[in-house]
Amino acid sequence: MKRNVPKLFLFNTLTKKKELFSPLLPPRVKIYSCGPTVYGHTHLGHMRTYTNTDILLRTLKYCGYQPYQVMNITDVGHLTSDRDTGEDKLEKAAQKEKLSAWQLAQKYTAEFFEVLDKLNITRADVTPKATENIAEMIALVVFLEEKGFAYQTSDGVYFDTSKFVNYGRLANVSLADLEEGARIEKNPEKKNPTDFALWKFSDPKRNRQMEWSGPWAKKGFPGWHIECSVMAMKYLSACFEGERFYPDRFETIDIHSGGIEHINVHHTNEIAQTESATGKKMAAFWVHYNWLQVEGKKMSKSLGNFYTQEDLINRGYKDFMPLRYLFLNTHYRKVLNFTWPALFWAAEAYGGLIREAEEILAFSEAAKAATRKVKTKLIKSEKGKKKINYYQEKFEKAITNDLNMPQALAVMHEVLKDQDLSSKSQWKLINKFDQVFGLRIEDQVKSLRQKRKKIPQEVLSLVDDREAARQKKDWERADKIRTQIEVRGYLVEDTPQGPKLTFPK
Repeated sequence: MKRNVPKLFLFNTLTKKKELFSPLLPPRVKIYSCGPTVYGHTHLGHMRTYTNTDILLRTLKYCGYQPYQVMNITDVGHLTSDRDTGEDKLEKAAQKEKLSAWQLAQKYTAEFFEVLDKLNITRADVTPKATENIAEMIALVVFLEEKGFAYQTSDGVYFDTSKFVNYGRLANVSLADLEEGARIEKNPEKKNPTDFALWKFSDPKRNRQMEWSGPWAKKGFPGWHIECSVMAMKYLSACFEGERFYPDRFETIDIHSGGIEHINVHHTNEIAQTESATGKKMAAFWVHYNWLQVEGKKMSKSLGNFYTQEDLINRGYKDFMPLRYLFLNTHYRKVLNFTWPALFWAAEAYGGLIREAEEILAFSEAAKAATRKVKTKLIKSEKGKKKINYYQEKFEKAITNDLNMPQALAVMHEVLKDQDLSSKSQWKLINKFDQVFGLRIEDQVKSLRQKRKKIPQEVLSLVDDREAARQKKDWERADKIRTQIEVRGYLVEDTPQGPKLTFPK
């Protein structure tokens, strides 16, 4: 009989509390995740954010849900200031790298997906690009204009935040508070300091590579915020047919996820324009991931602590699973302080985990290769079942309590150390848990087993001879053989199950 997984509780930024998650049309779960702006290298902050998104998806699947995720690729319209001022990040970076904006976007989109694969992050069901949905964006901007939520200035079409009663509720501040704390804007034509651009007109003094014609007199390009609203409505609710917008088709998204830095501006503006257009709540749950710092400071190129996959590889981390393991050891709502020593520790711990898992699965084969037989420790069936249920319940309690991965990892390590469990039960449990962790445990164990098969026969014979000496309590000879093993580049450790070899990395 299939066990019932505990109910899932998630912290909802909208209500500022942990709530029972229940999708609108179970078991299907509609998720929109804010994707990257592809104007530069994928960095550690991105890696943590999308690893956390992956953990959310994996947990939903473990709980029996069927998540359907849309994640956008912003390849136009994200200005250097979130307040709609400055240059377009892609246009600026393209000039610096002497590429077209289209080439630059393609280059860094490919890199982004490459990093996702290295981190074993599940690809979204749909990853639309902003530039592929321009007609729909124009349609939504026109609709908001017609409904009185938007107005034109000399440099674009802006959303009138005073027309949206609940503006700022995601950040838990009022419109008056936002306006009081807003910086002085360069555009005096804006009705309110918090009004934001839905569509920007091209500067006639500059040659833009990415611009489109609309119903307005000037060519232009979309504002950053409108992109996410359109792609969420199009790919999760089919609100568009060509250039026609059907607001009545919109269905509230179950979960909208993204970094904590998006709460005050980007996600607040998404809510305003989406709910004004549809009259419905944009998302039932808002899940936000906290910052990643580097050695206690904000990551930035000026501080020299802006790390990408190239930095990881140059330091010897071709396998990104230790980094994923490091991410899992800090809860997604807490700040993670990245340091190279911390990653080294994570690599050691992850390596130890894989070696323990390999022993559980293949120790009998390794022992046979060393011409010994090891008796497997057996337990009573009833006692074993109770232990298995105990660990499953403890693990599920952790993951369903707002995705508590540090606690869930601790449960897995308990399983690895429990001598009352058969190796078969241990193997099944850790592989089941890895459905959520995504640490590629089974694949890594297979790789390690291949390394074991390549151990020189000479070393295996020495292990066998040393064990025979130990059985005769000839400790002096056993120590000499240990030295001979170490000279050949291997370490031998004595465990309750027999000798264990540690192999060169």
